[in-house]
Amino acid sequence: MNVTMEKTGNVSGIITVSLTEQDYQDKVKKDLKTIGQKHHIDGFRAGKVPEGLLRKMFGKQVLADVINRETVDALFKYIDDNKLSILGEPLSANDTKEVDFSQKDYSFSFEVGFAPEIDIEVDKNLTIPYYTITVDDDMVKRQDDAFARRYGSQVKGEKVDGTALVKGSVVELNADGTVKENGISTENTIISMEYVSGTEERDKFIGKAVGDKVVFNPKSAGKGNVADVASMLNIEKEQAENVDSDFEFTIKEIIVLKLAEKNQEFFDEVFGKDVVKDEAGYFEKLREMIANQLKLDSNYRFTIDARNVLTGKAGAIELPVEFLKKWLKKTNEKINDENVDEEYERMRPAAEWQLIKEKAVNKLGIKVEEDDLKREARMLAAQQFAQYGMANVPEEYIDKYAKDFLDNKEYRQRLLDKAVDDKLFAAVKDNVTLEEKAVSVEEFNKLFASEEK
Repeated sequence: MNVTMEKTGNVSGIITVSLTEQDYQDKVKKDLKTIGQKHHIDGFRAGKVPEGLLRKMFGKQVLADVINRETVDALFKYIDDNKLSILGEPLSANDTKEVDFSQKDYSFSFEVGFAPEIDIEVDKNLTIPYYTITVDDDMVKRQDDAFARRYGSQVKGEKVDGTALVKGSVVELNADGTVKENGISTENTIISMEYVSGTEERDKFIGKAVGDKVVFNPKSAGKGNVADVASMLNIEKEQAENVDSDFEFTIKEIIVLKLAEKNQEFFDEVFGKDVVKDEAGYFEKLREMIANQLKLDSNYRFTIDARNVLTGKAGAIELPVEFLKKWLKKTNEKINDENVDEEYERMRPAAEWQLIKEKAVNKLGIKVEEDDLKREARMLAAQQFAQYGMANVPEEYIDKYAKDFLDNKEYRQRLLDKAVDDKLFAAVKDNVTLEEKAVSVEEFNKLFASEEK
C-alpha cells in the first residue's frame, strides 16, 4: 500500500491511496470465511461452505467493502501520522465510486482542505476593553420596588390603583349608553388593572371607589385578546369574539397590593435568614446583587470585544475556498450551485473564528475536564428550573438532570463547547491587558446599538 500527497495550493491538496492485490486479498478471504461461519447456506454446515461458492455469492460485495475500508483507514492514518490539520472531511476526487472488479490494483484520490497557519499570541501586548456598568440609584430603587411587590400582600383598598383587582358586576350597553335588553351581563367578575395597563380603559378605573360605576370597552381593555375579553365578562371565547359594545362596571370590592414592610422578616425572605440586619445593610446588599448581575453582562461584552481583537490580530486568513464550497454541497442537501457562494460567505466568519479559537486554546494550554462538564451541566439544569420559577431546587434533582444532559450526546457537545468558551475567555482576560472603563447602563447598551447599524 502506498499513500502520497500532492499540494495543489497553500491550503489544499490531493491525497492518493494505492492498493495492490497483496494489500487486500487476505482480508477478503477472512471476511468470506466469517460469512460462511455466520450465514446459513442450504446444503452446508456452518464453516464448511467452499470458498469458491462464497466468492461467487458474496465476492464482489466483500471485495468492495474491504477495499473501501482499507482505503479509508489508510487515508486517515496518513492524516494522523503526518499531523495534518484538515477542514471538513476528505472528498473523493475519483469520477466513480464503484470498484472495477477486473482490476487487481486500485488507486483512489481525495481532495483535502488544510487549516491555515495562524500566528497569534495572547499576552499583555494585547489590550481589550472591559466595561463595568455603574449601579445607579434608579437601579436600586427598581429592584427594591420589585422585591416590595413580590413579598407584599393583597388587602382591601378604598381606591383603585395600578395594582388593584376590581370585583363587581357588568352589563352591556347600547350605543346611546342605555342598558341593552337581553345583553351580556354578569353579577361577579374581576378585572386586574395590571392586565389592562397601557390602555385608556385602565385610566377610567383609577381612583374609583366601591359603589362607583365605570363605562368601559372590554375589547379595548383586552387589547383585542379574545381570551381576556371572555375572562372579564365571564363568557365563552366564541361569544367574546363578537363583543364590541361598551359595558357598565359596578365596583363591589377593591383589592390592592400592600408593599412589604422593611423588617427582619422581609430581609430574611429576600436574602436569607440573618444575612441582612437593617435597612442600610439591605440597600448595600441590593447594590452588591445588582453589581453581580451586571457583571454577567460585562463578561458577555468582553467575549465580543475579545473576539474582535483576536480576529483583528490574526489578520487575513486564507481558506481553501473551492474545497469548502464542494464540502458544503456534499454535506448539506439544501446547498447547491445556486446558493453555495452565499452560504459560504455566511459561514466563513464562524469558520475563521473557530480556527483562531483553537489556536488560542492551544497557546493558553486550555483543557476541559469532566468536572468542568459537570459544572456546566448543573448550571444548565438550574437555569431550566429557574425558567419555570423553581428556585432552591434540591441538589439531588439538579444532579439528576445534569447527568441526563451529560448522557445525551447532543447536549454533551453543547456543554463541551460552552466549557471551552468559558475557560478560553477567562484565560484571555487573565493574560491580556484590560482597558477598564466604568459606564452607565445607557452607555453600555449603546455599544450594542452601534454595532447593529
